[in-house]
Amino acid sequence: MTAQTGWIAQDLQDTSRWIRYFSAAELEAVDRAIAAARQTGLPFGELTKDNFPLQALRPSFDRVLSELENGLGFFVLRGLPAGRYTKDDMRLLYWGMGLHLGTAVTQSNRGDMLGDVRDFGVNTFAKKGRGYMSKQHLEFHADTCDVVCLMVLRVAKSGGLSRFCSSIAIHDEIARTRPDLLDVLYQPFHMSWKGQEAPGQPGWYLQPMFSKEQGKQSSRFIPQHVIGYAVDAALFPELPPLQPKQREAIEYVQALANDPKFYGEMMFEPGDMQFMNNHVMYHSRTEFEDDDDADKKRHLIRLWLSVPNSRPLSDSMNAIYRDRRPGAVRGGFPCHTGERVFETPVITD
Repeated sequence: MTAQTGWIAQDLQDTSRWIRYFSAAELEAVDRAIAAARQTGLPFGELTKDNFPLQALRPSFDRVLSELENGLGFFVLRGLPAGRYTKDDMRLLYWGMGLHLGTAVTQSNRGDMLGDVRDFGVNTFAKKGRGYMSKQHLEFHADTCDVVCLMVLRVAKSGGLSRFCSSIAIHDEIARTRPDLLDVLYQPFHMSWKGQEAPGQPGWYLQPMFSKEQGKQSSRFIPQHVIGYAVDAALFPELPPLQPKQREAIEYVQALANDPKFYGEMMFEPGDMQFMNNHVMYHSRTEFEDDDDADKKRHLIRLWLSVPNSRPLSDSMNAIYRDRRPGAVRGGFPCHTGERVFETPVITD
């Protein structure tokens, strides 16, 4: 089973297929790279991969990229001793690793390049609510980039389980059992930008849940952004209502994704790095409870990357990805400020 053919939960029992531990030599290289980058005195935005000498990790990086596009569609690097480093060092290290893997794209209109995944007290269902700023349960979805990467600084007191499934397997199951709904999912839905649209543009765009280009299947499924489903249709009176068949199709995808037959799961460990190809994967997270101590609260760092071996995309994905060519720098939300930010700005509305 691969990212081209789909997989189900029983295919993940051999964790060596998708978890690789750092070697001692790689960890020594990490220490040297952090020191070298610190020595330059350069801000994050001016660092290049040449400032971050991680040649010893090239085989691991190459495997990550290969597994994302040609393997299961996700991969985990494990064994980084997170307690050895400061949060600033971990942030610096992840940015440096991202430079070796691809090109980071912005995660919000405020220009954040390194997203802080923690509970800011934001309501996911608010007009501008974003799931990564909440402790609420997140439904299965894909992010707005080729590859989403998470580095774990601290885990929650309880909860926060990571779940993931193959959108290829979901697609094929729908084709087998409900082809009428698959036809609907290939048609465009009205999606909310959730306040991330470019200045002067409408707050919505059109996009199907499934698409195909040059034989490569892709999916961008974000039910939380569908107008008339999770987003109040009254905010967009100019749009037609969501059709019953569209709602049924979304709910069927969700039902399959939440079936234990289809999803894998893992509890993060500090130092874990999880990588997912958004075109062939959906991911979710269970609700979590934090410790009262601020220094023990759940905290992950997120990168959104364009990678050099990404797949071609259908022109139906123009609104989000803009450049659909394989290997192009694409995706992310348009930045309104012209600046790049390396710590998540808090959204309060």
